[in-house]
Amino acid sequence: MIEFIIENEQDKADFTPELENVLQRAVMTVMETLDCADTDCEVSVLITDDEGIRAINLAQRGIDAPTDVLSFPIVEFDDDGVMIEDSGDYDGDLLLLGDIVISLERAKAQAEEYGHSLKREVGFLAAHSALHLMGFDHQGEEDTPVMRGLEKAVMEKMNLPRE
Repeated sequence: MIEFIIENEQDKADFTPELENVLQRAVMTVMETLDCADTDCEVSVLITDDEGIRAINLAQRGIDAPTDVLSFPIVEFDDDGVMIEDSGDYDGDLLLLGDIVISLERAKAQAEEYGHSLKREVGFLAAHSALHLMGFDHQGEEDTPVMRGLEKAVMEKMNLPRE
């Protein structure tokens, strides 16, 4: 079971129940794809705008610029993708995976730029971020193809492939 804490602190784009659903489905599909669907965990999601995510990006990463999504994992994984024991925090029986921050303003602009739906863009950003929470990255030559392959698999399972 995945428990979601979702907060919308912006008013520049309509955060509909459909978008909330696709966001949750993306995270759940990532967990299913990684064979972790039985993990009782919590994911916090903040929906913000470009100014809000810029402020978080500056405070947390020292980068004074907006971005589309930020991921703040709590759990640490070893090189084999196995959770490092005692690296996670718990809220009761729920493993706290971390926080996802999405600029809905930026997601809307990117959806228009890429010629697909906002639903697809939010699903992709949520899946991308959930993979980061699960220890995946795209910084190195070896990591990028793995992460891109998982993103593609998740989006296809959700029937939200790139158009």
